Amino acid sequence: MTTHNNTNIPDPNDIRRLFEAAEDEGTLSAEAVALLAASDLGAQIQAGLGVGVDDVSASEVVLVTIMPDDSGSIRFAGNADAVREGHNAVIDALAASKQKDSILAHNRYLNGHVLYPYRQVAMAERMDTKNYDPNLGTPLFDQTVVILGTVLAKSQEFAQSGVPVRSVTLIITDGGDCGSVKYKAKDVRPIVRDMLASEQHIVAAMGIDDGSTPFRDVFREMGIEDRWILTPKSESGEIRRAFRMFS
Repeated sequence: MTTHNNTNIPDPNDIRRLFEAAEDEGTLSAEAVALLAASDLGAQIQAGLGVGVDDVSASEVVLVTIMPDDSGSIRFAGNADAVREGHNAVIDALAASKQKDSILAHNRYLNGHVLYPYRQVAMAERMDTKNYDPNLGTPLFDQTVVILGTVLAKSQEFAQSGVPVRSVTLIITDGGDCGSVKYKAKDVRPIVRDMLASEQHIVAAMGIDDGSTPFRDVFREMGIEDRWILTPKSESGEIRRAFRMFS
């Protein structure tokens, strides 16, 4: 697979057009497009798009997108290793599957750092102590809009090229939103609603127990279905098990 040339990556206006095309096709509502097409989201979404459609030879594509929490509470609770190992186990399992050539993976941390944009899963970077040092906040709603916007933009790229695409996204947090400045849970909801209505997308969320956050309520308000909500205890074995369930 060749590296995606930066000159081929859509600029923010092209990303807006992707969402508007999805609205014209009936896969995104005007409400969701108004949220996703904001000019300040374009560069963030662009950072995750990665490999070009022409560089993928598979006849159909599955986008696997993971947003690990990199807030300080992950480290303070002693769960950084479990999150690293959980991510790596998912990637290893997918890279060993018969469908590996059709799977593109993308990892964006909860505070916006892109570990790797969409690329074939066998080329996904593993999380380790050098590239994952959780010590930031929890802008859960703001970054969920970004990550889902990235999934939708990449999906639309493939759809417009006639390539069937499905997606599975995992959002991970060990606390409620603390740091979002633009979006609330109710803003995430119409985006998730549209994704689920297409029957091409799964949006899952993992809430690592912090002893106080009602994760199911938070995720439901974001539009995530009960069956895709994982609530492991703040224990390494439980967290790894939740990742295995996802994979």
